[in-house]
Amino acid sequence: MEVQGRIKVIGETQTFGSNGFRKREVVVTTEEQYPQHLMIEFIQDKTDLLNNYQVGQQVKININLRGREWVNPQGETKYFNSIQGWRIEALQTDATNGDMPPVPPTEAFEPVNDLNEDDHDDLPF
Repeated sequence: MEVQGRIKVIGETQTFGSNGFRKREVVVTTEEQYPQHLMIEFIQDKTDLLNNYQVGQQVKININLRGREWVNPQGETKYFNSIQGWRIEALQTDATNGDMPPVPPTEAFEPVNDLNEDDHDDLPF
């Protein structure tokens, strides 16, 4: 799966436990009618992937959804979900081009000289 949006926050790399587990979080805001602020975590060697990115940058992040089960000391079972990133790439921010191919200027088109207004077509408009 993938998520696209603008980087809102990039956290520092955190290290946990005696085995040196590393985690780094990034918050990406989607650009849609109802923007979502998604926290995505990068773990272990993937934390370094965020080094070349900055707040405000448009990105596409490839993600995996992760879920885990935990039983608390009272014996209650709890479930947690996380979004784990494994690849990130910058998106083109040129809003005038986007994903659309460039349109040639109007002057590039030949004018129609032999238009016959009496030709019948079956278009309803």
